[in-house]
Amino acid sequence: MSELGSLGKLLIGFGVVLVLVGGVLWLMGSASDRFSWIGHLPGDINIQRGNWRFYFPLTTSILVSVILTILFSLFFRR
Repeated sequence: MSELGSLGKLLIGFGVVLVLVGGVLWLMGSASDRFSWIGHLPGDINIQRGNWRFYFPLTTSILVSVILTILFSLFFRR
């Protein structure tokens, strides 16, 4: 297949993924009470001192990375 054909397939794949992620985020907005634990997992770093706050969702980032790795490996096998 030509390089442009491969690039076209890749762009369509990314577009489909973006639409799916957007749909999930839209649905999660209406169901935010059920998914309020996302971003507040054990291992997420949250430091508050006075009026200063530092938040780094370490565990959430790792979880999202693992899920996306599994999804991409399932859908983009060669």
